[in-house]
Amino acid sequence: MKEVKVEVIGPEPPCMRCQAAKKAVEKAAEKLKQAGIMVNIEKVNIMSKNVVQKYGVLISPAIAINDTVKVMGRVPNPEEVEKLLREAAK
Repeated sequence: MKEVKVEVIGPEPPCMRCQAAKKAVEKAAEKLKQAGIMVNIEKVNIMSKNVVQKYGVLISPAIAINDTVKVMGRVPNPEEVEKLLREAAK
C-alpha cells in the first residue's frame, strides 16, 4: 500500500474555507483507500513559525502533499485533490 502525506494549512481554529479544504481532502482520501493508497491527513497551523519557514505559505487554505504546496488560497474540489494525490502516490 502506498502512503501519501497531506497537510492542510490554515489558522487555528480553522476558518470555513479551511474546513472545506480539509473535507475535500478527506473525501478524496476515502476514495483512494479502495485503490490501495493510504492518505495521512494532518491539520497544520499557518501561524506556526515552522510552517512559515518550511513552506512560505501566507494565504490559507493551503494543501501540501508530501512536503510540497500544491494548492494555496482557495478550496479545491475533491476530484482535483484526488488527482493530485494519485500523482503523488506514483
